[in-house]
Amino acid sequence: MYSKFQLGLKYLNYYFSATNGKGHGMHSPFVFEFITQVLNDRKTYPAYSLVENLRGQLLKNQDIVTVRDFGAGSTINKSNERSIASIAQNAAKPAKYGQLLYRMVRRYQPLTILELGTSLGLSTSYLSLANPPAHITTMEGASAIAEKARQNFRELNLHNIVVQEGNFDHTLSPVITQLPSVDFAFIDGNHRREPTERYFEKLLPITHNDSILVFDDIHWSAEMEQAWDTIKQHPSVRCTIDLFFIGIVLFRLEFKERQHFSIRF
Repeated sequence: MYSKFQLGLKYLNYYFSATNGKGHGMHSPFVFEFITQVLNDRKTYPAYSLVENLRGQLLKNQDIVTVRDFGAGSTINKSNERSIASIAQNAAKPAKYGQLLYRMVRRYQPLTILELGTSLGLSTSYLSLANPPAHITTMEGASAIAEKARQNFRELNLHNIVVQEGNFDHTLSPVITQLPSVDFAFIDGNHRREPTERYFEKLLPITHNDSILVFDDIHWSAEMEQAWDTIKQHPSVRCTIDLFFIGIVLFRLEFKERQHFSIRF
């Protein structure tokens, strides 16, 4: 993984080389709409306060759980014994990106949603609230954290979420066989090159023209940047959007030529 200093330099390079987040001069109608209607949607939706109030509770929760990391692990806490508060602080997706996921699902209304990496369920909650009729499968390796996520879903009265426990290497294939397709996926589970590329390959057979895949922490390490480059070059991928901390993959055939965008966010 990159150090904070390395990541800071990379972010500065991204910031000054990326397209401004206003949409001016954007020739792709889909990406222009994404920038203007999703990325720059400044409304405050009721779901935001529901999830962020829950986050506030979790940040005060000093209960200890045992965590078994199947991925690259935490950069902050190397112990398997962690407080709920530390997980909420260091592992949960920040509000800015959880709310972006919410706006994406609200805009495009995917009915089949898959999440790799539940954590405490904050991003899952945003996905659920954005489209209650959707069926959401969220996958978590650590049993104690999965159970806490279920408690959080009950607290928010969310009923369209199924939590799948276990190592993705063992559970992803069976989950995929049960899905007719994947309309939207958020991959935030294993920050290493080979597993990330493998998850992408496993998802490909159930993607379609309108599927959207979102990969977390694409610049977290050299490995993740290599995985992102591999995904970008896949023949099925027609467009990618790099927001630095997340990367969005599109398969829409209306992109006659492959296009890759870096957009400030």
